[in-house]
Order: sequence, then structure tokens, then C-alpha cells
Amino acid sequence: MLRLKIFFKQFLAAGIRRAGALQVNGFYYQLSEEPMKVLVAVKRVIDYNVKIRVKADHSDVDLTNVKMAMNPFCEIAVEEAVRLKEKGVATEVVAVTVGPKAAQEQLRTALALGADRAIHIETDERAESLAVAKLLAKVVEEEQPGLVILGKQAIDTDNNQTGQMLAALTGLPQGTFASEVAVDGDKVNVTREIDGGLQTIALALPAIVTTDLRLNEPRYAKLPDIMKAKKKPLDVKTPADYGVEVASKVSLLKVESPAERKGGVKVASVDELIDKLKNEAKVL
Repeated sequence: MLRLKIFFKQFLAAGIRRAGALQVNGFYYQLSEEPMKVLVAVKRVIDYNVKIRVKADHSDVDLTNVKMAMNPFCEIAVEEAVRLKEKGVATEVVAVTVGPKAAQEQLRTALALGADRAIHIETDERAESLAVAKLLAKVVEEEQPGLVILGKQAIDTDNNQTGQMLAALTGLPQGTFASEVAVDGDKVNVTREIDGGLQTIALALPAIVTTDLRLNEPRYAKLPDIMKAKKKPLDVKTPADYGVEVASKVSLLKVESPAERKGGVKVASVDELIDKLKNEAKVL
């Protein structure tokens, strides 16, 4: 079945062009017989179970002999992409990451969880959100996915920027903080976690979705799938291949550990609690 993709004028402003696109009333259309592809971005971070150590000079976090893992929000993104494939909505899941050679470990994890192939944009530079978004925009241009899924943020920097920047660069509609995703024909319905409740929106495909914690419960990779993942295709690229400069424009000045919290105190009665709040904590 032919799938109709709608490309807005903003794509051209972002430097993204589609060969064979048809312009009608200011919109660009492209007919494709390819089934829907889902592109899912992942990131290598410190395992969330690890207690973070700061270097003695406070220049950065100490990564010496630290266990690394896939960003938890990215695990949710991979899980959702694989579920879409299992439902027959998507027929290919492509995982992509930007990072050092060691980040291939996280790509292999994504492949073990159900992704079909992977793209590694290898760089030892600390890639900022904008640089990552620019690289992902190039991958979107190259792969032409029907849906792009990312974690809403990475637990190492908590920037919560890349998905939104990618949407701006590509001109694609975005649904952030997703707790439910349902593809319905040529659109995707996204339920968003917002202050005070939920919001459901419909996005025309292709679109970008960033995942929240409530979206799903990621599966564990089974040993046979881990072995199979070693043979799945993994394409290695560099930022230069995409013409993107990843040199940092932000300087990290100082990193400090959170202040130590005082231990809790047990009280025997409500009266004692009120007395401590009034006379010791001075909050009453």
C-alpha cells in the first residue's frame, strides 16, 4: 500500500529536501511503497543504580570504572518502537546513537530488545543537545522514518531539549512527555503528561514523540536475542559524514555533589512533632 508523506515548507528552511517530492499549494508530497519505519534514538549514560562520584577538582563526574547503561527514557522509547512493530504498525525499527565507540554496547542492547539495525555516529566529543539534534535531523533526512521516538531527557544532563530541537530542525510535529502512543492511519495520537493532568493530541505523520516514564515497562533482553543482536547490522558513521560540527559551545565550569541531608528523627506523638516543627525547625 502506498503511504503518503506530507512535507511542509519548513523542511526546506531546515535544509532537508526530498527527491521526487510533489509541490501542491505550498506542501510537498511524496509517494512511497516502503512500509513505516520507526527511528529510535538512544544514549549511553551512567547506570541509574550507580552512586555518582565527582572528581576531586570538581571538573566533572568521575567515570573511572563506572558501569554504563542505556538511558532509562531511551529504553522506554525502544520498547515502544518494538511494540509498534509487534502490532504490525511498523515493519522496521532503526536505533541510532551519538557517542564514543563504547556506545555500541547500548546499540547492541537495542538490537537485542528488538530493533532491526543500528546507526552509530561515533565521536569522542561531548555532544550537546543541539549537535545531537542536527545529526538526528540528517539521519531523518536519510532514513525518512514515519515516526521518530526519543526519551524525553537523559538522566545525566536532564536537558530535555533534543526532541524539541529535532522537531524544529525538521519541521515535523512533536508530541512530548508521551504516556500513550497510538498510530491511527496517517496520524499518531499522543497522550501527554502535563501539569495538572493529561492532554491528548493528534499528529500528522511523519512525527516526533518523546517518551515519559508511564508509557510502558521495558522488557529484558533474552540471551538468545542478545546473541542474535551481535549479527544484526550496525552502520558506523562520523559527524563529518553528515557535515555537522559537534565541538562544544558550552563550558562546564563546576560540578558539585548534592549537600548531605540530616537523618530523620522519629517522634512519639503528634504533640512532639508540632513542638519540633515550631521550636526547632521554626516552620510553624
